[in-house]
Amino acid sequence: MIKPVPIAHALPGMWFHRLGGSGYHHAFVRKGFLLDARDIELLAEGGVDELLIDTDQGLDYLPEGDVESLSETPPSEAEQVETPSEPEKAAAPELEVSEAPPVLGAPAIVVPRSSMDEEIHRARKLYSEGKEKVVALFNDARLGNAVHADAVMPLVDEINASVSRHPDALLSVARLKTHDEYTYMHSVAVCALMVSLARRLGLPDEQVREAGAAGMLHDLGKAAMPIGVLNKPGALTDDEFKIMKAHPTRGWEMLRDSGGAAEAVMDVALHHHEKFDGTGYPHNLQGDAISLMARMGAVCDVYDAITSNRPYKKAWGPAESLQRMFSWKGHFDELVLKSFIRSVGIYPVGSLVRLESDRLGVILEQGDGSLLEPRVRIFFNARKREPVIIKDLDLSAKDCNDRIVGIESNDKWNFPNLEKLWLAQ
Repeated sequence: MIKPVPIAHALPGMWFHRLGGSGYHHAFVRKGFLLDARDIELLAEGGVDELLIDTDQGLDYLPEGDVESLSETPPSEAEQVETPSEPEKAAAPELEVSEAPPVLGAPAIVVPRSSMDEEIHRARKLYSEGKEKVVALFNDARLGNAVHADAVMPLVDEINASVSRHPDALLSVARLKTHDEYTYMHSVAVCALMVSLARRLGLPDEQVREAGAAGMLHDLGKAAMPIGVLNKPGALTDDEFKIMKAHPTRGWEMLRDSGGAAEAVMDVALHHHEKFDGTGYPHNLQGDAISLMARMGAVCDVYDAITSNRPYKKAWGPAESLQRMFSWKGHFDELVLKSFIRSVGIYPVGSLVRLESDRLGVILEQGDGSLLEPRVRIFFNARKREPVIIKDLDLSAKDCNDRIVGIESNDKWNFPNLEKLWLAQ
């Protein structure tokens, strides 16, 4: 579909069809190519205010009306807390789509990878062990027992080691949580995301560990929420939502009273629902008044929430989720969000994508170079609408003559058990 897009909404990965209106720019007389950040910058500098994109070949444009509440009114806790209630237009993006220095200027932490296959097996075992430990942690908190923050550090260290060996493996496995284990496994997933982001930002080792602990304990306050409200399968009432909004403060109080938690860990528990524009809670903090660690927590918390199936909301695909998050002006620190996208990839593992050859595939793992050239498992011909022989492509390989031209939604294709394709490494 051909859509007009204001230049302020243009994103790397959109397919340029032609300039909109009567616009002209000497560098864009050609038609039909994938936009990158430099292309968008040239257009904006040249005074172009609109372009036409082809959503069948690249990223879609999600105007204000398309990013809406995901269920009936009143919205559920996740919808009210974890997504913007009144989404606004995104500012002109400057997101680089290839590897770039970390936001903080320090070199990102890089170690030799194990294979995805090896680390997926380790990650599954770690995921199971992590669930047991987090369930026990929440049960202790629910019973009023002291919660010792250092008790989670062995698990955090294991997750850190897994992410260092292969950043895609545990993040992928953790996304497959069932809705009835969400409260617990969300903590494991956010821990892994925080570790990955902290490493991407080039934080020192001790701060990487603190980031992991903060992710593990950020939702501890939910242990103090009424079970009926916490596990309610439908939308919350206004009164129930007010109850749930108390969970950051309750988590901070638990960590404070138990003693031993690092200040950064306590701060993330208290402020992971603050928004960069000051419309979050509980303290309406704005901009740099929100600590870096809490800004990181906000991004990781929302990403895992919207890519997970919930009783009241079907998960969005990982690539679609990043696209939407990037469009929510004012919700996140944009620099932190851009580093997060680099840490998980523009096309995270499990994303359903269309290639220039009209074949569909799922992302297996990120490549070592450009974020636009991951490994993809091809399994379907979109033009002929028929399966093809399953084949793995390394898009960064010199002899590969195919490339990603857009993301696809499985809501459109309804492929059953899509995750089996990318988990079967």
